[in-house]
Amino acid sequence: MKSAPIKPLLLGLAIAAVTAACATTTSPTGRTQQVGAVPQEQLNQMGAQAFAEYKAKLPQSTNSSQTAYMRCVVSAITRQLPSGWQTGWESALFVNKEPNAFALPGGKVGLYTGIFSVARNQDQLAGVIAHEIGHVVSRHHDERVTRQMGAQAGIGILGALVGSQYGSGAAQTTQQLGGAAVQAAFLLPNNRAQESEADIVGQRLMAEAGFNPEQAVNLWQNMIAAGGSRGPEWLSTHPEPQSRIAELRARAADLMPVYQQAQAAGRKPSCG
Repeated sequence: MKSAPIKPLLLGLAIAAVTAACATTTSPTGRTQQVGAVPQEQLNQMGAQAFAEYKAKLPQSTNSSQTAYMRCVVSAITRQLPSGWQTGWESALFVNKEPNAFALPGGKVGLYTGIFSVARNQDQLAGVIAHEIGHVVSRHHDERVTRQMGAQAGIGILGALVGSQYGSGAAQTTQQLGGAAVQAAFLLPNNRAQESEADIVGQRLMAEAGFNPEQAVNLWQNMIAAGGSRGPEWLSTHPEPQSRIAELRARAADLMPVYQQAQAAGRKPSCG
């Protein structure tokens, strides 16, 4: 049986209800955000559900050395998170040649094995992981869900949750996973403001954990080189690469004292 279409008035009331439930807050960099359409507990449950689906349908690496390496870096970074964000983090390494990673509400981190082709030491891997965790602690998923619910009255929430995946590799993976909600999640990238913010938050986080913030510059240089003169296709939704590198380099100089203080305090990760 066909369901009746939602009448414009009801749709408007639904959107109004969602908007009323939202709150205005300030991000870690001082940016105004609209969040709160979904309670944090529910966001965490959605993140866990999406992560479980990844693990059920994508092959996980059996390389115990790489898995331990990844978990060591994740642990070093999450120990530096604000109170309330530190515990319960879970990570998984998926077999995929794309150099990519993601993090989800509820403390979930996923890496593709292809990330090791561009993150060539522990500091560069920390740059990747801290950036992705930066999306979570900056409440970018909450912001995206709130925005999507406001526009679509709650349709396709999961599609806003999982985080950005890019290019032909993303298309291939969505075929593996199937399902309209998950496909939307893969194809919907973070916007450039969120990417820039995750750069700022992540680079400071890696320095506080005792990883060299200068290596974030080398990481992005490697990423651009991996895709030739134009860079990988999945970088197209990110800030302009050379501008991004210049900003990372400038911040690294400011963060070197933070890194040195972390090292002096005994935060000297030895992950691989």
